Amino acid sequence: MQKRSLIILMMLLLVLPWGMSTAKAETFDRNHYIYDYAHLLTDGESAELQHLASEMGKESETAFIIISLDDTKGKDVVQYVEDFYDEYGPGYDQPHGNTAILAIDMNERDVYLAGFKKAEQYLDDSRLDLIRGEITPDLSDGQYFDAFSTFLNRAYEYMGNEPENGKDSYTGNGSIGSPEENNGYDFGGIPSKNIFFQWWFQLIVSLIMAGVVVVIMAYRAGGKVTVNARTYMDSNRSKVVNRSDNFIRQIVTRQRKPSNNTNSGGGGITSGGHSHSGSRGKF
Repeated sequence: MQKRSLIILMMLLLVLPWGMSTAKAETFDRNHYIYDYAHLLTDGESAELQHLASEMGKESETAFIIISLDDTKGKDVVQYVEDFYDEYGPGYDQPHGNTAILAIDMNERDVYLAGFKKAEQYLDDSRLDLIRGEITPDLSDGQYFDAFSTFLNRAYEYMGNEPENGKDSYTGNGSIGSPEENNGYDFGGIPSKNIFFQWWFQLIVSLIMAGVVVVIMAYRAGGKVTVNARTYMDSNRSKVVNRSDNFIRQIVTRQRKPSNNTNSGGGGITSGGHSHSGSRGKF
């Protein structure tokens, strides 16, 4: 009986967190998009962003969520976003659906953008990097409404343009640029990147070949050297009978390699098994 009770208790402990997360996801308000816990916005600004996110979400079938934090309860901003998605299951029309999240941590001055489901593909790491680079100056200047508005607009525009191998660049007119679209200018083709066709490489090769020729000519002109260290040494009278080197000790100096984690943290997988794209940085 004790073993049976222990097994039942363990099963309850395993199922309980999953049941709580499911309950939170079912009761989550999918029509609420602005979570200004750090109180960075006025009531009017929050309402305007809520309306903007709602309209854009309907057209792109994606939930655009903004979260400002002054207390992450000891969590890293990335972990907070992942847990938010796991526990509440935001999405346009279903739990854990298409979602794009912008979260900022005012204490650590961290900003993190993430895309889930369809948004993971359309808002991949490279596109989120572009959006983060555009909104960071406004975040640093305290222009939070402008930064949040830019996030909503750029994320919405990207959701309407399928990415191509993650090499897109935002042109500022609501479309993804390509080499063929450059203000009407025609290009004769992309220059070859083969190193053998670069003028500086050809110049270096020419100088090296010229140097080799000069060295060979000088070597042949000087004749063969036949004198060495033993030519003038009388081995019968020399007192040097042997020579050896003794290895005593070795000193190894280690230096920590510097790292730069200012802008890091791409996509990943939440503890609930949901993959996502991501872009992280400071502001």
